[in-house]
Amino acid sequence: MTDTDIETGSRIEPPGPGTWELDPVHFPRPVTRYYATTSHAFRRGTAEVMAYYGMPIEAMLSEVVGGFVYHQMVPVDPAEMPARIQRAEEVFADKLWRDQLREWDEVAKPASIQRHRDLQAVDPDALSDAELCDYLTRCQDHHAEMRYQHMRFTGAAVVSVGDLLAHAVEWAHVSPADVLATTRGAAPVSAGASAEQERLVAALAGDSAARDLLESDDDPAMVLDKLRTLGNEVSEAVSAYLDLVGCRLLDGFDISGRYALEMPDALVRTIRAWAAGRAETGPDPEHKLAEMRAQVPEEHRAEFDDLVAEARLMSRIRDERGVYSDIWASGIMRRAALGAGRRLASTGRLLEPEHIVDATVEEMVQIISGQGGPSAEELAGRAAYRAAHTAKDAPPVLGPPPTPPPPPDGLPPAAARMVRAFGTAMSMLFGSFEPAADDEEREALRGLSASGGVYVGPARLVHGPADFDRIQEGDVLVTESTTEAFNILLPLLGAIVTDSGGLLSHSAIVAREYGIPGVVGTREATSRFTDGMRLRVDGDAGEVTTVS
Repeated sequence: MTDTDIETGSRIEPPGPGTWELDPVHFPRPVTRYYATTSHAFRRGTAEVMAYYGMPIEAMLSEVVGGFVYHQMVPVDPAEMPARIQRAEEVFADKLWRDQLREWDEVAKPASIQRHRDLQAVDPDALSDAELCDYLTRCQDHHAEMRYQHMRFTGAAVVSVGDLLAHAVEWAHVSPADVLATTRGAAPVSAGASAEQERLVAALAGDSAARDLLESDDDPAMVLDKLRTLGNEVSEAVSAYLDLVGCRLLDGFDISGRYALEMPDALVRTIRAWAAGRAETGPDPEHKLAEMRAQVPEEHRAEFDDLVAEARLMSRIRDERGVYSDIWASGIMRRAALGAGRRLASTGRLLEPEHIVDATVEEMVQIISGQGGPSAEELAGRAAYRAAHTAKDAPPVLGPPPTPPPPPDGLPPAAARMVRAFGTAMSMLFGSFEPAADDEEREALRGLSASGGVYVGPARLVHGPADFDRIQEGDVLVTESTTEAFNILLPLLGAIVTDSGGLLSHSAIVAREYGIPGVVGTREATSRFTDGMRLRVDGDAGEVTTVS
């Protein structure tokens, strides 16, 4: 790690006063300058969620320094604390997270889907230069709004599960992994499920000719085109499925990632896996729940049951708010940018079409309009910089060392409970495995037990979207971290191992929901294992070993 900005050679300086902490879980690689222009949406969303839930935090700031994403918590003005304390009491008394879930289901989610579909119905290649500039701006505005929306629903996604974790670990003396196992099955979207996916599987099951086409050795893009033009239920189901997932990013939140239709080979192999079906695996959550409940003191069991019910109710919004918000919007923005990139590369203004993603929208418009903007060589240099580095190259902290947050003991009961719920959830999201003194002598690489079971298979090291085409069914995904977008490719995986992230990271959630072994937060899996190496992933013990 270094305190030097690798892109410019200058020292990385904090973007403002106070402590700034690196986020390698959501951003394991440098982000584009375009993505940095949406940071205001992040602050706006976090400010709203903190006020809604009565947290003693004004907002969370997000700044990009040298391509790396850093966050900072801003405490609320002391004059606001009485109102925040009152609000926390109201939240728990009336279970106000349910109001947000209702808003999500009835207003935000359907409106977002409609807006996504309206924008992705536009063909960037059919637009004039002026129309394309306008379209790029509209896509950027939509993406920023969706990033705000993602953050605005964060409390709905984490308060209930954080509250359950804090109480259940205390009452039943069980591990957080055991607690989270009881919520498995409550978030179908995290396993890639949707009505469109179910319709596609059913249609393929009743059409042997379509299945033969799907299994053919034809070019994957041609296979998808042929399936969409059969003129029957399969073609309608394929079109509906691709309309839902086609413009969604497969990993990450930035337009440097790839959306699904850019990777027809991965899509075809995933649809094949869906069509083949799979046996239900993973621990039975009801059995886990019964065991845990028996360990809870009788005077707390009714409250425990209520906490479990609320956590299960809210689980699906954890990933839905990303899948149906900024992950889809970012893919649409990338699609628009690539349309501009192809146009500019054809005239020699860019060396490669994809280099356009390293321009801001303002710069894209300047280039398209012939009004300046960065040179082709500068954009190529920005792309090369991102490709050559990861968050491991960045200092984990800028500014003074972080100090632990003040204990919530001095707060009134509801406010203290809220702080503990948020704090527990955040530690389970960002916290990686803390190795013991003797771990260096172990043959096994240790991490957090995200999802139970044991699996042996070949390692597939994935450092970015360019590696997705190499994923084969039955592979062990070894990567820095994943986002909820990765759920499209889940049917191909036998297990998941990550460098970063805790038990509430997206990698852990998707492994748990899909019922495959998962070990997360190992810190060094991508540097310790090589591609193709056979690995034994023990999700129960949180260990990964090589198999000769």
